[in-house]
Amino acid sequence: MPENIIHKYRGLIEEGLQALPFQKKPDSLYKPCRYILENGGKRIRPVLTLITCGLCRGELAQAVDAAIAIELTHNFTLVHDDIMDQAESRRGKTSIHVKWDDSTAILAGDELFVQACRQLTRYSADSSYTPEQIHLLYSTFFESVHTVCEGQAFDMEYGKRATVITTKEYLEMIRGKTVALLRGSMIMGGIVADAEEEELHRLGEIADSVGLAFQIQDDVLDLIADPDKFGKQRGGDIREGKMTYPMLLGLERGNETDRNQLLEVMKSSDVTDSDIDQTIDLLNRYSVIKSVREVIDSYYQTAFRVINRFGDSVYKEDLINLIHFLKNRDY
Repeated sequence: MPENIIHKYRGLIEEGLQALPFQKKPDSLYKPCRYILENGGKRIRPVLTLITCGLCRGELAQAVDAAIAIELTHNFTLVHDDIMDQAESRRGKTSIHVKWDDSTAILAGDELFVQACRQLTRYSADSSYTPEQIHLLYSTFFESVHTVCEGQAFDMEYGKRATVITTKEYLEMIRGKTVALLRGSMIMGGIVADAEEEELHRLGEIADSVGLAFQIQDDVLDLIADPDKFGKQRGGDIREGKMTYPMLLGLERGNETDRNQLLEVMKSSDVTDSDIDQTIDLLNRYSVIKSVREVIDSYYQTAFRVINRFGDSVYKEDLINLIHFLKNRDY
């Protein structure tokens, strides 16, 4: 993320996170909470909350509590996802459930979510907000979390299904797992700035497009990115048997022989570098990666078109530059 953009917003976010009331005792509750928050992360969601608040003519200070609530919720979902996926690491460090145990991780995730809800209650005590605004803020937040849960449930169900899912079902799943909280973060920034209904709708459109593009882009980078930059082994998703957009599109386009080859690799517990090379060659024969890149570009272009419907401001420029960075990233 461009340092000149992130520096403008991250200080407010980090200051808010450091002020959270995580006590010293009980150590088994608060230490894991501090551990995951100190592990960092891009903070993209809370940064977007602040930017969209400014985009809709609000003061950044208005959006800090909403931004902190979003970041806490994001980390809550990561803690619980790692338990369900039995992931051993997160952001290059040992996952909470591995460093401690499952019970500790579950409780820490719960506490992060409780603290997120507490952040939002601060708006109820602010007389400058109407009951209607408070209701919209809360309902947007909880709808986002609800949709994340649905997306995770789809992911679990699809993993157990005998038949392979379609690209349409995959997009439905990531609209929950990846897009929902991003959407909530941007709309909440608009709500606290007292944005008009049409502006909130635009923010949702931008978030939907960017969120889908970002996840599908990750799927492609898993196949073609420099492992040293991307931070994991090439073809890591395939090796872990994860469903990705390029693989599913390859299954839809391939003949029976090629479909069986892809399915065999996806189900294998011992995928080699040669398997990954052959899989990429197969996908390229069907122009899968080229087509996926076109899909990604289409989503980003939609986001830019909607952003241009907002009035000119430094926040509009920051949002455009941030999305350009995401679009052009190679890791």
